[in-house]
Amino acid sequence: QVQLVESGGGLVQAGGSLRLSCAASESASSTYAMGWFRQAPGKEREFVAGITWSTCPTNTADSVKGRFTITRDNAKNTLYLQMNNLKPEDTAVYYCAARTRYSAYPRSQAYEYDWWGQGTQVTVSS
Repeated sequence: QVQLVESGGGLVQAGGSLRLSCAASESASSTYAMGWFRQAPGKEREFVAGITWSTCPTNTADSVKGRFTITRDNAKNTLYLQMNNLKPEDTAVYYCAARTRYSAYPRSQAYEYDWWGQGTQVTVSS
């Protein structure tokens, strides 16, 4: 069982930045792919960014491309999401996900992940 704990959410003004972290209980070699998803009130959960164990390649949703960057530190078993130039439409609960089935490339569908964190709230004010 993989435990994922997100942190770093909060309230920020439009144009600001936040960095989310996700600490995993399992070693990086067990989590072949990791990703970030988000869910706004009344909306379905959507893919934000994904990364493999090798850290390359990554995959980023068009809505955040150029503003958000996903990275992982395998030595620390931690996943990150650097979010710059935040917009009010980025407001959502952000979830970290991990896949322990083998994967050679990032995954963008929620059903492709095996473990989920509890989420961290990001609120962007206009």
